Amino acid sequence: MNLFEKIFNYQIISRLEDSGTFMVTSHERGWLKTMLRHPAAAEAFSPETLQRLGVILSQDQPFDTSDSLLHKAASTEKHVYHALIRPLRRAIMNKSLVRLSYEIKGGRTYSEQEAFPYKLEYSMVKREWYLLWYHMRHRTMMSTKLHKIIEAREEPCTEEKYAALQEKALSLMEKRKQSVHILVVKQYNEELSRILYAFSCFEKVVCYDAESDEYTIRLSYSSNESEYVLSKTRFLGKRVCILDNSYMKNRMLESAAKALERYVE
Repeated sequence: MNLFEKIFNYQIISRLEDSGTFMVTSHERGWLKTMLRHPAAAEAFSPETLQRLGVILSQDQPFDTSDSLLHKAASTEKHVYHALIRPLRRAIMNKSLVRLSYEIKGGRTYSEQEAFPYKLEYSMVKREWYLLWYHMRHRTMMSTKLHKIIEAREEPCTEEKYAALQEKALSLMEKRKQSVHILVVKQYNEELSRILYAFSCFEKVVCYDAESDEYTIRLSYSSNESEYVLSKTRFLGKRVCILDNSYMKNRMLESAAKALERYVE
């Protein structure tokens, strides 16, 4: 492809993006049709959406994986999608409250708890969906696994009340938030995309110093995610270095020392 063709294609794609239109290849349509055969698709999409997608993809061929893939013994599969995601997401979009009934450790249950649904989160470590919500009676932020929620019923909320609850939830979440600056070692600058992918589930800001030719990543995360940040940092090895946050630096030094002890003769 010559330079003029690249410029022409870029202009077309840019105009399509500006109009809210995106291009889908036949390969992507075939992949989607294959994924819609998964049992979780019935929970992820409404019957109307599934029917519409079926009509759109009627001319496409799904992938035949019977000959190329072999599924051997594996651990119990955890479906990424949960039936409560759609109603809870709808409640958040509608700026509504939720009446929750949920179970805690030991089998004890709480019923009809008035909640302000703040955010849905997915834990990459535990492979679990969580609902972050503000307990209006106890005035604290809660984190509950979706499979522990027995019932979630949407309730209307006035704009003034919603704004006040949102401000309280944001304030409490900011108090829980921590940050750390991670330096990308200069000789591994070419692997920046891989390093950023490792931290893809965190809020981050990347800064580049032209004089030293160094990238610095500022990660923001909740206090209960510190160990996960450390595990990702260990995975990257000598490519990165923690610059600040004494707790994180001490934990990294402690884990490295314990690992070296195993090889001391």
